[in-house]
Amino acid sequence: MPVVALVVQPSRRNPALAVVPVARNKARYQTKGVSSDGRSAFLHIRNSISMDIQTCLNKLGYVGVLNFATVDKDGAPQVRNISAIHYEGTDIYFLTARGKSFCRQLIDDGRVQILGYTRYKETIRVSGKAVQVPEAEQVKWRDLIYEEQPYLENVYPGETKNIDTMFVIKDYTIEYFCLSTRPITREYFTVGNAVVKPKGYQITDACIGCGTCQKVCPQNAIDAGEPFIIRQNNCLQCGNCFEHCPVEAIIRR
Repeated sequence: MPVVALVVQPSRRNPALAVVPVARNKARYQTKGVSSDGRSAFLHIRNSISMDIQTCLNKLGYVGVLNFATVDKDGAPQVRNISAIHYEGTDIYFLTARGKSFCRQLIDDGRVQILGYTRYKETIRVSGKAVQVPEAEQVKWRDLIYEEQPYLENVYPGETKNIDTMFVIKDYTIEYFCLSTRPITREYFTVGNAVVKPKGYQITDACIGCGTCQKVCPQNAIDAGEPFIIRQNNCLQCGNCFEHCPVEAIIRR
């Protein structure tokens, strides 16, 4: 039987939202990368994958409803689902109502983390700071999102939509994490002036070359050397090597 993969293709209103099924021979059932316009990309993967910023954004558009996390005035995490999103290049526009706690948290702090999860065991995490869209551009971007997502007219019909306010995220990091490859795939990207903060573990010069870390790594993501080296793009960041090193040569990054 033919295997069906999914392709994201640009649509007139939002290049991230059109999804087309494509039949593929089983032997070719793998990621095909992005098209020349940087937007089209096969979503199904098999053994390995090479990711980029635009493909991550396309995948978030395919997921549609994303988790947005902020922090309230007491320092407690707050998470909600948001679908009123528009992708303009690498800029991420979204709206909420001015009276909502979500809006106040964005104005007071601005830090936001967005999470999407695909059917192919891919997690895409965006971390950045949201700012309000300038007043002169508020209606333009709001009306564009309403055009792309007509259900919003049922939520805020007529003039009641004036309670909405637009935010945009321009500087952010993306973490792509895929459990469908062997070994797993983890990649980081930056957009604008954002900076990636190192995560996971590294092996220091205190390494004695015993190979214990290699033996306990679930993904075989450690290569022999002086010292041994963790392949960060294949690391689960589980800490098993850290806990088992007999000379404590492994540290957190």
